Amino acid sequence: MDIQNTQSQMRKGVLEFCILSVISQGEVYPSDIVDKMKAANLNILEGTLYPLLTRLKNAGYLSYRWVESNSGPPRKYFVMTDEGHAFYDALESTWKELADAVHALTQPSETIQQLESEENQTSL
Repeated sequence: MDIQNTQSQMRKGVLEFCILSVISQGEVYPSDIVDKMKAANLNILEGTLYPLLTRLKNAGYLSYRWVESNSGPPRKYFVMTDEGHAFYDALESTWKELADAVHALTQPSETIQQLESEENQTSL
């Protein structure tokens, strides 16, 4: 198996969630999303980003507005809709569950046994 392909697939799996996470913080211009992703070491090209933004907008999760620019054409700024916030909240919950499960599975077996013991005690 090719490790780079597997790494790429893992990144693609969380890309939409990460983009929505950036947008959930407030209105944003696409190049700002690219910069924030790059700062987090999740490089994304605008050629990848724009189709995702369009798909999220068409799904009703994002809206946008045009803002005039002094240095060129108008800019499209994206913001999350109420439906988008609900979708993002569901993704965030799913991410936390998945991250916790992966963390538990990648720990030494003693840690897993300890977690199982804690779960059994709380369910009594």
